Amino acid sequence: MNILGRVAVFPTLPKRISRLYDLAYNLWWSWTPEAQALYAELDQNLWRKVNHNPVRMLAEVDPARLNTAAEDSAFLQRFDTILADFDAYMGRTDTWFQQTYPQVTGKSIAYFSAEFGLHESLPIYSGGLGILAGDHVKEASDLGLPFVGIGFLYPQGYFTQRITRDGTQEAYYEKLAFSQVAATPAVGTDGKEIEVFVDLPGRRVYAKVWKLQVGRVALYLMDTDVPNNAPSDRELSARLYGGDTELRISQELVLGVGGLRVVRALGLNPAVFHMNDSHPVFMVLERARELVQNDGLSFEVAREVVRASTLFTTHTPVPAGNEVFAYDLIDKYLSKFYDRLGLTRDQFHDLARQQMPWGSVFSMTILALRFSALHNGVSKLHGEVAQRMWHFLWPGITADEVPITYVTNGVHTPTWLAPEMRDLYTRFLQTNWRDDLDNPATWQAIDQIPDHELWATHAARKQRLMHFLRAHLRGHRERLGEGPNALQETETLGNPHALTIGFMRRFATYKRATLIFRDRERLARLLNDPLRPVQIIFGGKAHPKDQPGKDLIKEVYALSRSPEFAGKIFFLENYDMHMARHIVSGCDVWLNNPIRPHEASGTSGMKAALNGVPNCSILDGWWAEGYNRENGWAIGEEREYQDQETQNEADANDLYNVLEREIIPAFFERSADGLPHDWIRVMKAAIRTCAPRFSMARQVKEYTDRLYIPTATRNTDFTSGGYEKARGLARWKQHIAMHWHAVALTVQGPRDTQFGIGERVAVTAQLQLGALRPEDVKVELVVGRDQDWEIVETGAVELQLQSRTDGSYSYTGSIAAEHGGSLVYGVRVVPYHPDLATKYELGLVRWA
Repeated sequence: MNILGRVAVFPTLPKRISRLYDLAYNLWWSWTPEAQALYAELDQNLWRKVNHNPVRMLAEVDPARLNTAAEDSAFLQRFDTILADFDAYMGRTDTWFQQTYPQVTGKSIAYFSAEFGLHESLPIYSGGLGILAGDHVKEASDLGLPFVGIGFLYPQGYFTQRITRDGTQEAYYEKLAFSQVAATPAVGTDGKEIEVFVDLPGRRVYAKVWKLQVGRVALYLMDTDVPNNAPSDRELSARLYGGDTELRISQELVLGVGGLRVVRALGLNPAVFHMNDSHPVFMVLERARELVQNDGLSFEVAREVVRASTLFTTHTPVPAGNEVFAYDLIDKYLSKFYDRLGLTRDQFHDLARQQMPWGSVFSMTILALRFSALHNGVSKLHGEVAQRMWHFLWPGITADEVPITYVTNGVHTPTWLAPEMRDLYTRFLQTNWRDDLDNPATWQAIDQIPDHELWATHAARKQRLMHFLRAHLRGHRERLGEGPNALQETETLGNPHALTIGFMRRFATYKRATLIFRDRERLARLLNDPLRPVQIIFGGKAHPKDQPGKDLIKEVYALSRSPEFAGKIFFLENYDMHMARHIVSGCDVWLNNPIRPHEASGTSGMKAALNGVPNCSILDGWWAEGYNRENGWAIGEEREYQDQETQNEADANDLYNVLEREIIPAFFERSADGLPHDWIRVMKAAIRTCAPRFSMARQVKEYTDRLYIPTATRNTDFTSGGYEKARGLARWKQHIAMHWHAVALTVQGPRDTQFGIGERVAVTAQLQLGALRPEDVKVELVVGRDQDWEIVETGAVELQLQSRTDGSYSYTGSIAAEHGGSLVYGVRVVPYHPDLATKYELGLVRWA
C-alpha cells in the first residue's frame, strides 16, 4: 500500500467524560499520577501497551468501556476531582512569577533546546540534557513564567535499545505517529498552520510546526517530514543526534534559524532568548541578520542588541564534547550570512575561531559565548571547569574571574517523586508543602516521620521495583526466544531484602559503568554474602556510534549472565523515563562514578535523594555541592589525576572500602524492632538536604532572578530609543579597540617584603591613556595566594584616581593581607562602561 497519510480515529466520548480529551492534550497529566491512573483504569493492559500515552489510549480503548466509565460513580468522582485540579492549576493568577514580578508584563522567554524529555511516550530525548529541558519547561509552567519552548519533534525520536543474546546493543527506530500523541498543528497570527523554511545549499527546507501544551507553557516543535521537501530533507529531523557532520549542521541551522522564524510566525517578540547548549546558536546569526537587513543597523550594533537579550547555558565540561565545524563546511552552509551581515569571510570565521593542534575551526560554543551577555554552567564545579576551559577567550584575567557563572541543576519534583512518597510527605509536612518545594524549612519535618513509616513506604516501592524487574527481564528473555526454564527463573529474580544498588545512565565511557568490576573477586564476595546479600541493577543506552560505550554494555550484560554474578547483576534494556521512575525510587542506594570533573551536573542522583535513596558518588557535578557527610557517601577525593589508570584504581578501591565498611554494615544493622535506624537516618538527611536545594523550583527561580530578569531589563534598555544604547556601546567598543594600544601602567609598591596578617598592601599607579579617558577604565589592585606556583583565591579592589598631570593619571589604593603564606599582587587596567553585561566582557586587560 502506498500510504499517503495517517489519521487517528477516536471514538465519540460520552459527554459526561468528554474532557478526557482536554486532559490528554495537556502534558500536565505527565506529572500528575492521579490523572495517569484515571486513564489506566479504563484498561490496564492497553495503558501499558500504548506506553502510558492517553491520546493513543483514547483512540484504541473499547468504546463500551468508555460508556461504562461514564456511568461509574466512583470513576466520575475521581474524574471530577482531577478536572477541578486541572482547571484550578491552569486558571491560577497568583503564581510565583506573577507575585514576584508583577511589573514584568509582555516579556516572554524563548527557550531553545535540541531535545525535550517530557514523558516516555514522547521519545524525543536522549539523556540528561533533554530531561533537564523537559523539567525546566514543567517548572516554568508551575511557577507561571511567560515561557515558550522551541525544538524538534523527531518522527523517529531517539532509538529503541534492544540487547541481543551476546549483549550487543542494537538500535531500532520506530516512527512516531503525531496523530497519536499530544501534538496539534501550531497556528500563526494569520490563523494558518505554521510552516517555516531555511535555505540550505542548493535547496530550501521546510518544517511543519507542532504545538505541545505543557501545563501553562507552549512547546513548539519542528518536523521536516513534509511534502515540499526532497526525500533526504524529509529525514533531516527524523532522528535525534544521528548522521554525519553535514546532517548535524543542517539540523542546527533548522533549529536555530527555523526556530527563530517559528517565534516570529507566532507573533512573539521575546525579551530573553535562552540557548540550552550550543545546538541552537545559529539563531543569534539570524537575529543579527534581521537587525542588519530589516532595521538598517550595522553588524556591530546588531551584535550588541542580540547579546543584550541572549543567555547561554553550557553543559559540556570536556573540550571534545564542544562541537566544531571545519571552515569548508561553514562556507558551504553559512556563506550567505557573510554579505547579509556586512562581513568578509575572514571576519565571519573570526566570530567563532578556535585554534586546535591541527589548525583553526569554527566553534559553536565560542559563537554562543560571544553572542550572549550572560553564560552559565550547570553546577558550581562545572562553572569552575568552564571558566578554565574557556579562559583563553579572556587571557588577561585569572580563570576564576572569567565571566561564566553557574546555576546548579535541579529536578521537577512532581515528575520524579513516587506517589507513595508524596503521600507520606503530605501526611507529615506542612499543608502547602508542594507550593514551597525549594524552601529548606519545608523539609525540616522529614525528621518527624516515624522510622517504621518511612521504611515501610520504601519497602513498598522496592517491592514494586522487583515486580518491574521481573516483568522486564521476562519480556527480554521471551524476545530472545529463551526456553521455559529461563522464563520461569525470572519469577524469583530480584531479592527485595538485598541491598539494591542502582546504576542507570547514558553509557558514555567517562561515566565508568564497569568501575565496580575492577576487582571481580572482591565484588563477588560482596554480592554473594548469604547473610548480607547485595544486587546491582544497570541500565542505559550508548550512542549508536559510540563503540566503546556499546562495549561497556556488552561487558555488563555478559557479567549479569555469568555464573558468579547471575541473579546479582541485572541489565535492563531500553532505559527510559518510565524505568527511571521505578529505579530512582525503588533501589536502596544510587551509584555514580564518573571521571571527575567530567560530570557537568548529573540529575539522576537528585531524583533518588528526593525519594529517600542516598547517593554513593564521586565528588563531581552536583554531588560536590550536595554531599555533607550525613546524607550519603563520597567516593574518592576532590582532586584531578594526571593518569587515568591511577584514578581508576584509587576510585575503585575507595568504592569497595565504602561499600564494605560503611554502606553494607549500615543497611544490614537492625535494631530490636527490625529497622536499620542508622540507614534511615541517612535516608532522611538525603531528603531533607537535597529535596529543596536540588529542586527545579529553586533552579528556575535562580535563572529568573539572576539571569532572565536582568537580561529582559537589559534587552529593553538596548532596544528602546531606536537602539541608541546599543549604538553607543558599539561606538565605545570600537573606540576602545582602536586606542587600547596606547594604555600604559607603572606601579610603585612593596617588593619582596614581609607583612603581618591584617596589614595593608598599598600601591600607587601611574596610568597613560592616550586618547581614552579615566571614565573609560577601571584600575584594580589584585591580590592572590601563591600556592605551589599556582595563584589561588584572588581578590581585587578598585584604585582611586588622585591627580592628573600632563596626560598621566595617578591612582592609589590598598588591600588587606588576610591570609598567611606567600602573597602576590599586581595592578591592572580594564575597560569600563556602565552598559557592559560583565566586568571583563571585552577581554582587554593591561597589567603593570
